[in-house]
Amino acid sequence: MKKYFFILLLIFSVSTVFAADFSFSFGGGGLLGYTFTRYTLEGGGVKSTQEMDRLDYGGFIFFDATYAVLSVIIQSGYNSYAENMIKEGSTLSDSTGTGNETSLGFSLMGKYPITVNEKFSWFPLLGIEWQIALIQRRHPDGDIVYDRTQGAQGGLPEDKDKDGNSYSISVWNSLWVNIGAGIDYIIGPFFLRSELFFGFRLPTNYESGALEVVKSPPINAKDPKFSGLTGGPTLKLGIGYQF
Repeated sequence: MKKYFFILLLIFSVSTVFAADFSFSFGGGGLLGYTFTRYTLEGGGVKSTQEMDRLDYGGFIFFDATYAVLSVIIQSGYNSYAENMIKEGSTLSDSTGTGNETSLGFSLMGKYPITVNEKFSWFPLLGIEWQIALIQRRHPDGDIVYDRTQGAQGGLPEDKDKDGNSYSISVWNSLWVNIGAGIDYIIGPFFLRSELFFGFRLPTNYESGALEVVKSPPINAKDPKFSGLTGGPTLKLGIGYQF
């Protein structure tokens, strides 16, 4: 993750040197989004699937330097999920339920402003976002609420690594790649900003760890493979001030 951050930071630094119309602005706003997960882990007679749909909402502040935008985001979401694991035709686990989670995000997006007229401009966006998990709770149907934030004290029974140790909440930290576009409407030194982008999430350490879990006793799956997609659209609306 650090490698990608410093590459984008270098691009940002170069643009600050060579951009003739360079300017600074800052602001904030709110966001609304939708995230889905569809993944399958399969191999050695074992097949595990997970489906999750989540409604996201939150707020953000941003610092804009013409060709790059740094944002700090606090985001929560409510989800529903269904997951199961089958080995050689026998069901090992089958669960549905709901949950909620909160994360702190840091986004660095490259942008290229294109002026339409004195009031409007638009810009394509491409960048990365690092989300730090703060709260992770799940409520399986017919069971109590489990708080993954508390590790061994509050986690689900199956939230353990291949050695049987409870996961810390950091295994749900995630790296995203975002692509989209935005529009600015200028009102004197202020501007209204809207952005719409789609995010693709890379596998978390929790998901990568699931591969090691199914390869270990008592499941002993040989050469399992992980496939699927987590992502979704996000709409951001905000107001900014340009120096």
